[in-house]
Amino acid sequence: MSFTIQGLLGIFNLEELELNLFRGQSPATGLQRVFGGQVIGQALTAAQKTVDPERFVHSLHCYFLLGGDPSIPIVYHVERIRDGGSFTTRRVTAIQHGRPIFSLMASFQKHEEGLSHQIEMPKNVPTPAELPEREEILEKIRHTMPDQMKAFWQNQTLVDIRPTGIEHFTTQQKLPPIQNVWMRITEPLPDDPALSAALLAYLSDMTLLDASTYAHGRRLFDDDLQSASLDHAMWFHRPFNLNEWLLYSQDSPSSQGSRGLSRGSIYTADGILVASVAQEGLMRLRTK
Repeated sequence: MSFTIQGLLGIFNLEELELNLFRGQSPATGLQRVFGGQVIGQALTAAQKTVDPERFVHSLHCYFLLGGDPSIPIVYHVERIRDGGSFTTRRVTAIQHGRPIFSLMASFQKHEEGLSHQIEMPKNVPTPAELPEREEILEKIRHTMPDQMKAFWQNQTLVDIRPTGIEHFTTQQKLPPIQNVWMRITEPLPDDPALSAALLAYLSDMTLLDASTYAHGRRLFDDDLQSASLDHAMWFHRPFNLNEWLLYSQDSPSSQGSRGLSRGSIYTADGILVASVAQEGLMRLRTK
């Protein structure tokens, strides 16, 4: 079953159990483990509920400790580390079956004016209008994906993702570890910066780790590759609108020790850098 907009937003509608304690539900995505972007977004939402709404998240750093069980709720415990004159710091632990499965630190800042610069958006990237639509892309790569992965992407009907190339899915050719992906939410969203931040964190976990497999002619779901997100960091720079196209420009500077590192820069269509992301993931060759 694909998401409705109410279902997508419902992921971030956490139940408050007690002071600093929240509970989140997992939608039916087809995956055996909870999608990492969901846990990041829900943990950020839990932290936001304890912060002055005039302070906006500017960075988060998190670790995936155990795979999440999608059949039961996730409990989020928020620790109020610091409330300073300009910055607020929160630590969030996600718990299932009595054990921590995920940990997040997030920092929030009140708005300030100051020096500003940014690195330019990559040039000569095809626009979304020049690329096949989401369903056409899925049809071309569907046969290369395991059933759970197909079910997950078929559910994400509100997330329009258009990679500029799909060679990674259709060949075993070793490619430069670089990819550009356009993304947006197709249904109107509330004007809520905190919700938008949680949604962008959710989206930021999609496709990023793929870049680290390009240089090896592999895919994350290959049978002989054990893969999982290990950590995730994100910095929020400028306002954005998730109903408009955003370019997720990604690269992987290194893989070693059965780990791959991927980096991402998220731009508006007119070249404004709105967020930066980094993630390291497990890339372990399976032995028989």
